[in-house]
Amino acid sequence: MKIKKTYFRMYVSNLDEVLPYYEKLLGIHPDLRFKYPEMHLELASIGDFLFVAGKSEDLKTFNTTKVTFMVDALDDFLIYFEQNNFEIIREPRIVPTGKNVTVRHPDGLIAEYVEHQPDQVKSVNLTKNKSI
Repeated sequence: MKIKKTYFRMYVSNLDEVLPYYEKLLGIHPDLRFKYPEMHLELASIGDFLFVAGKSEDLKTFNTTKVTFMVDALDDFLIYFEQNNFEIIREPRIVPTGKNVTVRHPDGLIAEYVEHQPDQVKSVNLTKNKSI
């Protein structure tokens, strides 16, 4: 059970407007960029930022989530959450990059935990570097 990466979440209306700024600031290109049509969202990661783009009404469901933890084994974390009084906000589900769950930590922090599946990440990464 390991957290592999932590992303600070940023909610925006348009990735093409913000990504060039962060690319220049950080000196790197997005690691990942994909559409999440079921939720009417588009996501991109660059450095330690995860940008979630969409219309304000589509973001309402997600904007209380402050951080995303990429983990090695989501099932192990689910057991940990149950044993340590974490509240499940959104049940585990399949997402474009693998599977995730959203929880409320005992201190009130709302966080997404996601386990990437390499085959799924490869297939969603088709829109990578669209803004370049």
